[in-house]
Amino acid sequence: MDQVTLRAWGNSQGIRIPKDIIVKMQLQNDDVMDICIENDAIVLRKQFRHKSFEERLAEYDGKISVCDFDWGEPVGREIL
Repeated sequence: MDQVTLRAWGNSQGIRIPKDIIVKMQLQNDDVMDICIENDAIVLRKQFRHKSFEERLAEYDGKISVCDFDWGEPVGREIL
């Protein structure tokens, strides 16, 4: 477990995130983080970011997957 020290940073306080955590979380400068308190702990999470069309296209492997979707039993006048 890494330890960090709270330090003065202008009129606020801050911590430095160790490099090994930055690498594991694939963080970059200017990434936006969500911060909250959970069970007496400060939790930082990478903010969800939608992928661009170009990013999605780069990940596409050429396979099309088709699956059945169960809409459930008819509940109205769907059946004629």
